Amino acid sequence: MTSPSRVVITGIDGFTGRHLRKQLQRAGWEVFGLVGPDVPSSARTLSADLRDGDRIATWLAEVRPTHIVHLAALSHVVGPALPFYDVNVLGTEALLQAIARADLSLAKLVVASSANIYGQKAVSPIGEDEPPQPSNHYAISKLAMEAVVRQWFDRLPILVARPFNYTGPGQSEAFLFAKLVGAFHRREPVLTLGNLRIARDLSYISFVTEVYQRLLESGRSSEIVNICSGRSVSIAEALDLLRELTGHNPRIETDPALMRANDIEVLTGDPARLQAAVGPLNPLAPRAIMSAMLEALDERSEI
Repeated sequence: MTSPSRVVITGIDGFTGRHLRKQLQRAGWEVFGLVGPDVPSSARTLSADLRDGDRIATWLAEVRPTHIVHLAALSHVVGPALPFYDVNVLGTEALLQAIARADLSLAKLVVASSANIYGQKAVSPIGEDEPPQPSNHYAISKLAMEAVVRQWFDRLPILVARPFNYTGPGQSEAFLFAKLVGAFHRREPVLTLGNLRIARDLSYISFVTEVYQRLLESGRSSEIVNICSGRSVSIAEALDLLRELTGHNPRIETDPALMRANDIEVLTGDPARLQAAVGPLNPLAPRAIMSAMLEALDERSEI
C-alpha cells in the first residue's frame, strides 16, 4: 500500500476478527470494527446489531473506510435454524444496504462464507466451481448469503472467501481441533469424541489473516475464493501428533451421540484460485499447527 488504508471489520471482537485486527495494524492499516450489541462501543468500534442498517450506515459515513471485511456471523454448525438465516443472510443484506447508503468509495469488500457449503463430496480437493451440497442450516444460510452477495457484484468490489477449517490461540473449544489441543495440554485422562475418520483441511489463524490482508490488497473482485491449504488431517492423525508432541496418551472413547448423520467425512480445498489471486502461500503443516497451539497455551499458563 502506498498510503494508509482504513478498514472496517465486522465481528472484530470474534476469534478471527481479533487476530485480523492485529495483523492489519502491524501492516499499518487504520482498523475500525463492528462489535455485537452486548459489547460496549469504543473510539474505533460501534456496538450494533448487524441488522440495524440505519445506525451502521451513519457510522460508516463518518468512518469512511476504504476496505471492509465482513466476518460477523453465527458460526457454529449446530443450533436452531432461524437465527442462522436472520443473522447470516438478512444481516449481510442489511450491511450491504448500509454500505450503499453511506456512499463509500470502497477499494474492496471481502465477505466470509464457509467451505461447509460444499457438503459431502466424492472429489478431492474441492474447487470453487464444485456444485454446493450444504447439509445443515449453517451451511445453507451461508450459501443463501452468497446468493444475496452476488446481487451486489456489479455495485461493489466484492470477493467472497470460503474458509476451510482453521484454528489458533483463543479459539473456543466448541471447535474440534481447539478442543483436542486443550484436552492434551490439560493432560485429561479421557477424551470422548465422535467419528475419528473425519478429516479437515486445517490452517493456522496467522495464515488465514494473511490471506484476508492479501485479498483486501488484490485487484480481484466479483469472485469466490477458497481459503485452504490443499491438505487435510483426520482426527485420528491429529491425536497421534498430539501424543507425540506432549507425551500424553489419553484413553479415547467414542460416543455415537457425537456422530451426526450429516457429518461431512472429508473436506479438502483446492487453493489454486487463491494462489492466482494473492500469490504463493506457505501454510503450516498439521504438526506445526498443533505445536504452535500447545506453545500458545503454555505461554498463557505462565501469565
